[in-house]
Amino acid sequence: MFAQGIFKVIYAPHKAFKEIIQNPRYIGPILIMLFFVLANVGFSYALLSKTFLDQTMPKASDLDKWTEDTAFWTSNANISLNTQDYINGTYYGNKSIQFSIDASSQVWMQLNISSSLSCSGPEGYKNLSFRLKITSIEPSATPSNVRLYMISTSPQDTFHQNVTAQLNQTYIWNNASIPVGNESPDWLSNASPDWGNITGLRLEFTWPTDSNVTLLIDGLFFHGLYKSVIDLSSSSLIGLGNPYSPINTFMQFIIQWVVLGGLLYVIPKMFGIKTVWKPLLIIAGFVLVTYFIRMIVFTGVCIASPEIRYPLKLLGGVSGEQETAYIQAIEPVTFAERILWYVDKLVLVWGAVLCAIALRLMFSISWAKSLLMSISSYALYIVLLIFLAPLAVLL
Repeated sequence: MFAQGIFKVIYAPHKAFKEIIQNPRYIGPILIMLFFVLANVGFSYALLSKTFLDQTMPKASDLDKWTEDTAFWTSNANISLNTQDYINGTYYGNKSIQFSIDASSQVWMQLNISSSLSCSGPEGYKNLSFRLKITSIEPSATPSNVRLYMISTSPQDTFHQNVTAQLNQTYIWNNASIPVGNESPDWLSNASPDWGNITGLRLEFTWPTDSNVTLLIDGLFFHGLYKSVIDLSSSSLIGLGNPYSPINTFMQFIIQWVVLGGLLYVIPKMFGIKTVWKPLLIIAGFVLVTYFIRMIVFTGVCIASPEIRYPLKLLGGVSGEQETAYIQAIEPVTFAERILWYVDKLVLVWGAVLCAIALRLMFSISWAKSLLMSISSYALYIVLLIFLAPLAVLL
């Protein structure tokens, strides 16, 4: 019965506010707060279960450790770390691996992976990405042949393919992204390799003549395995890092409630009206039922929307590349975002109208005066929320 009284503000606001003004009780806003928290948790679950992040090896927490330490590599060239020329980004460290050799027509380098990884099945990585820069060649020439080997079980068990077309530019960072696994048709095999047991990779560069060569490698990742935020962390739904967690939502509601109630108390005073704190604070709490409805709509739209997949190019944080990847990632949900934007603005107008109805009934004033006070209160309320509770003005 009490819940029915709460929702009467939605379908019969005049009757509801008359009853609230006659018998103001805090239990109504408190129940709305509980509904609001539950609705936000529901939206958070829908959003996080539809948000997928590209998983990498090495893990993001380890950055690109394979190109930060020479111990992972063997080569016929001299191996060193270059701290001046490397890729800047969120997932990238502050150095690259450098390979230098003089008077040779061939350079090879091999990454030895301490724990084997899988590029097979639904839990396997689907892509290999890395950056390579040819910084010094004497005499100047592009490599005539570049081959990539994926080592499995033993050095004789390999997959291989020609990647010359992706790594033939000099003095710039070549960005190679190569599909791996059984579904990629470009790989040939030697002996009996297994995509479920990859223990290393090898790159071989060949030049037409003996040359003095220096190459840099950075940002080497296996990736393409997507997992939802919910699957990655069971605490993501309730942790403080989630802006829709119960604790954050509770604090958000309290801020909205007190700010709106305070403005409904102060603004009429500026018009010469004698105000009373308790009923106006309770009215503000009931007005916030509109935000509960907003979150219900948000949740429904989120459930009906496509998945959002954030790839390595976005998460890696390389300037220019990240922005383009973000636009591509959110393109499938652009229509849903537009719906949420309009719903959000409609709720703001709805809240202002409810405040006008409540003020007119409480103070027996004209519609023009109640609307002026309501719009003034609600406009200032939104401005204050931008600083105090920015999530409340989402989108």
